[in-house]
Amino acid sequence: MGVGSWLRGAIGGKSTAPPAAQDPSTPRPPRSLTLSIGYSPCVEVAGTTTFAADAVAALADRQGLGARGYLEGQAQLQRDPTNPVNQQAVAVLVDGEQVGCLPSYALQDVHLPVGVSHPVPYQLHILREQRLLAKAYVWLGDGAPVWEHTADAPPALTSRERINDSHAQKTAMLHEALQEGGTRAARFRSGMVDGVHYLELVEPIKQLKRDGRLAEALVLCYNAIEAAEGASRGGVPAPWYTEQAAIIHRKLGQKAEEIAVLKRWREACPASLRVGSRIGERLAKLARPTGA
Repeated sequence: MGVGSWLRGAIGGKSTAPPAAQDPSTPRPPRSLTLSIGYSPCVEVAGTTTFAADAVAALADRQGLGARGYLEGQAQLQRDPTNPVNQQAVAVLVDGEQVGCLPSYALQDVHLPVGVSHPVPYQLHILREQRLLAKAYVWLGDGAPVWEHTADAPPALTSRERINDSHAQKTAMLHEALQEGGTRAARFRSGMVDGVHYLELVEPIKQLKRDGRLAEALVLCYNAIEAAEGASRGGVPAPWYTEQAAIIHRKLGQKAEEIAVLKRWREACPASLRVGSRIGERLAKLARPTGA
């Protein structure tokens, strides 16, 4: 069975607050919020599982959210000049409690006076396991929110879900690049073996190692090493796969094979770029006499 078949079976704008109606002769009050964003208006709230974890848990309890719950409603954005980390922080409040804050990358684009609150659409996803896992988002764009996740398609919350999500995103990116054609597609094709790019083999290798299936993990490592060498075009082949193969050989008591795979990377790497590499350091340690 080729690596592709095995893998497929194994991996299971701007926005402003609307002005109030007023007499034309009356000076217009200052806008409460202005945005000038160059990223997605669907912004993940920071702090939902750290400093705001208790408030998020209390909100989930008040709303009667189950083991896997979803809430969509309204939050208030408000400056938090007392924040010990960043005096420009913007708190996210629901029912008067702080359930997080805007991420730092968004702060420079949110101009909100101290003491003024601004309503924004809010959504919360939770999962109750040994502890409450949660992700929350606010919509900073115009019009009705277009959420990246829904109640039926929640974000990855568990470590396993995050691994699968990362793998799926990486695969989608690679396939999109191949469909575009041109030099970018050619570059990605040079890093493929049996229809699978070596970048897609990271999580399968990790999972096989966790499962103790070292011989199978080793096969994928060598497939990835071959593909990484083809994609390097005289540069530095991605070293992670070589390091993993060496670790597996060490666990299997195969010192000669461990040295051979490390030397293979060194020989494929330009001489000027070998100095100071972790693989070079590992080879040097293996070359030392026992007890030295």
